[in-house]
Amino acid sequence: MTDHLTLLQVNDSHGYLEPHQELFYAAGPPVYRTAGGYARIAALLEDAREERPGTVLAFDCGDTIHGTYPAVRSEGEALVPILNALAFDAMTAHWEFAYGPEQFRKVAGRLDYPVLADNCYDDATGDPVFPPYTVCETDSLQVGVIGIAATIVDKVMPDSFSEGIHFSLGNAELPGHIARLREEEGVDLVVVISHLGFPQEVKLARETDGIDVLLSGHTHNRLFEPAVVNDTVIIQSGCHASFLGRLDLTVENRRVKKFDHELIVVGEEIRPHPEVEEMVEGIMEPHREYLSRVVGETRTGLNRNTVLEATMDNLLLQALLDATGAEMAFSNGWRYGAPVPPGPVTQNDLWDIIPVNPPVSTVEITGRDLRAMMEENLERTFSRDPYEQMGGYVKRCMGVNLYCKMENPAGLRIQEFFAAGKRLDPDAVYSAAFVTGQGVPPKYGKNRQNLDVRAIEALERYLSGGPVSAELRGSVTAV
Repeated sequence: MTDHLTLLQVNDSHGYLEPHQELFYAAGPPVYRTAGGYARIAALLEDAREERPGTVLAFDCGDTIHGTYPAVRSEGEALVPILNALAFDAMTAHWEFAYGPEQFRKVAGRLDYPVLADNCYDDATGDPVFPPYTVCETDSLQVGVIGIAATIVDKVMPDSFSEGIHFSLGNAELPGHIARLREEEGVDLVVVISHLGFPQEVKLARETDGIDVLLSGHTHNRLFEPAVVNDTVIIQSGCHASFLGRLDLTVENRRVKKFDHELIVVGEEIRPHPEVEEMVEGIMEPHREYLSRVVGETRTGLNRNTVLEATMDNLLLQALLDATGAEMAFSNGWRYGAPVPPGPVTQNDLWDIIPVNPPVSTVEITGRDLRAMMEENLERTFSRDPYEQMGGYVKRCMGVNLYCKMENPAGLRIQEFFAAGKRLDPDAVYSAAFVTGQGVPPKYGKNRQNLDVRAIEALERYLSGGPVSAELRGSVTAV
């Protein structure tokens, strides 16, 4: 018997309710154009469900309720009615924990579909915080769906994200869940929705039998062609709700016999869903006047699409140096943040750059600690063992120049290191600026001070001085 199943995927939407600028690669320089918006996503989901009634399942791989001003201001709650209108069948999580586990539990309890995580446990009881799997039914198939949340929440994120809970990798639990779904639940297919990141998920699929489809998240890959690993079909669909992944499966005898895939750009040609568009406007309208205010001008296109250094973070680092007078500055290697083309910069753009708006901090740090900090960060980004990768991109730096061999072993990647215009002195003490909670981990440096200025205010002050440039400087260079 031949059956059909359509899987739809959104991952790493990061709270981007409305259409926004996105960066697209081309034969020449990348270009900026408008994409995304939940009203357009809703229209695509509705069209697919009408095209193939009774055969469509839709999933959200997480990083959904955090990343923009209305999302953060409401601690994720503003998005709940819209997410319910999209009618996903399940989701998993990462930045959802940024508001603390209890707030995420509250938000999850208001969703009409389950949050799944086979690797998130209560510290006190050892019990799972969320169900590890669910069974979704179509007209002709039963589909077992297993969720794996980001394992890094309690390892490299601020402590408040994981208060009272802890995370495993999720790989050890997976075979048991697959066996239970196939043998006890009698499902026809097994789908994993994951937020581990593409390198980790490829390794996971390679070492785990029985996964038919893996919907990947976290690393913002735009996979125009699926990866097939150990008979597992893997897709990932960009970020910022600028893309929707569609996977049409032909199923025979409880196995995928054929698949067709499309990475759909959520472009301006897509008719917005009118009801969802009205819901989005209701969320945005109270903030519209404030967020649309122009606060400056950039001569450089700002984005975070590059691994070693990014123009968006160069702007942030320049603002930190301007606010503190420090010799150097560091920030986290975030992936999210809708691009800003050359031209006006709005208040909304600043909140997209750093939506948590932490205080600006300073620290005194030795050259020896600087080298150790950057070697640690390079290993977490480029570890040969995907399970040891804990990024993010490379830590963003200004006032230093590193020349690295990325293929070298852990702790031995940095070839040359210059700080404050001179070769790094291991015993020298340098002044560094960063944003609190990100940039310089607590174990490095001393005499930390939180200043009476937050990141958004520092950016506003810096942009008020006139048009700015934030080109790539070669702060971290692969040699």
